[in-house]
Amino acid sequence: MVLKITDVSKSYTSGQGVTSVLQGVSLTLEAGSSLALTGDSGSGKSTLLHLAAALDSFDSGEITIEGAPLSGLNEAGRAALRQQAVSIVFQQFNLIPSLSVGSNLSLHARLGRRRDRAWEDRLIDRLGLSNLLDRYPDQLSGGQQQRVAIGRAMALRPALLLADEPTGNLDETASEAVMGLMLELLRDSGAALFLVTHSDSIANQLDRRLHLKQGQIA
Repeated sequence: MVLKITDVSKSYTSGQGVTSVLQGVSLTLEAGSSLALTGDSGSGKSTLLHLAAALDSFDSGEITIEGAPLSGLNEAGRAALRQQAVSIVFQQFNLIPSLSVGSNLSLHARLGRRRDRAWEDRLIDRLGLSNLLDRYPDQLSGGQQQRVAIGRAMALRPALLLADEPTGNLDETASEAVMGLMLELLRDSGAALFLVTHSDSIANQLDRRLHLKQGQIA
């Protein structure tokens, strides 16, 4: 089991009091499989993905990645997990403006000391980035930037790929192309995909889908 979320709850405290975001959420995801999480804005989708990425802590329950419980990890352990086993594709791409396409693409794998140049070359070819390696993010279209972001995430060969509205900034044609490439690369790598989306058409392309409503699996 790559990802196991068991009875996880999360709340935030502000000047207005305590706001419950997630309430007893449970799900599992096996290697090589894909899961879409849908839900209205504010339902807790992105919060759950951030918890699975070890970017935030949860109040109760447990999350394990390849059997390792996140509740037992300190900040260094969480960072090491993201460098070794987990990659994230964000809606906003999050490429580093001062780095070329080639350097952006290899960054995560280099930080995790998992760079595989043969796999990287394969990603570059499959993603159609061969002629863009010396360019910078601001010289690319939105679709090109997202392909670089996917390549960067996949270059690590993660056990778990997390994607937060990965095509939310793209038009329908670019969105379909990017999703097709992502799913194709996932099949090649054997990674598991946990994707948050508001799009039924995207959710229907994955193996399974769950719906989050007011912090609970509906």
